[in-house]
Amino acid sequence: MTCAQRRSYETFFSRYTIPFEEKKLDFSLVFGNDNRAIVEIGFGMGIATARIAEAEGSSNYLGIEVHKPGIGKLLWEIERRNIGNIRVIEHDAVEAVEKMLGDSSTDGFHIFFPDPWPKKRHHKRRLIQKPFTSTLAAKLKPGGYVYMTTDWAEYGDWALAELSATPGLTNAYAPGFAEPQPWRPKTKFEEKGLLKNREIRELFFRKE
Repeated sequence: MTCAQRRSYETFFSRYTIPFEEKKLDFSLVFGNDNRAIVEIGFGMGIATARIAEAEGSSNYLGIEVHKPGIGKLLWEIERRNIGNIRVIEHDAVEAVEKMLGDSSTDGFHIFFPDPWPKKRHHKRRLIQKPFTSTLAAKLKPGGYVYMTTDWAEYGDWALAELSATPGLTNAYAPGFAEPQPWRPKTKFEEKGLLKNREIRELFFRKE
C-alpha cells in the first residue's frame, strides 16, 4: 500500500465498509433507500466503480474486494468525490455473496476483468463457473443481470459456456458476446490489455 492508500484505508474504513457477517444484508437499511442494488465483485483499484456510482446516483453499489490497496484507493475516491451510494465489504467474494446476499435481492452483478487463471491446472480457481454462476442467478431479482468482461479470450469462451449452461440466466446477446455497454468506463488494466492487442470480451446475461 502507498502511504495515501494506507491513510485512506485507516481513516475511512469504518465510514464506508460493512463487516462480513453470516447474516443477510438489507440493502434498504444499508443505504437508507429502496434504489436498485448492484454488486461489484473484485473492483481492483475502484476507479471504474467510483465513476459508475457517481454517474448513476439513483442506484446503490456494493463492492467486494480483498486487495487492501484497492480498497484504500476506492475509499479515497468515495470521500474525494463525495459519493454516498457505495459501500464496501472486505472479504472473499464467493463467501460474501453466498452468506450475505438474500435470494432475489440483487439487481445486478459487475465482474470486470477477474483473474483468468490461464494455466489449465488452475482453471478450478476461476470465479465464473458452476456452481457459483447458479448462486449468482439465485441472488438476482427477476430481470437482474450479470455483466462480465475479460481480456483473456479463452476465459471469455469459458465464461460464455458456463453462464449459458446456468438455469435461469439468458444471454441478452445470444448466442455470442455482448456489445460494450456505453456506461462502463475503461480501466487502466483494460487499456494495458488493448495495448497488447488483447481482445476484450463482454458478457451480459439476464435472469429470466
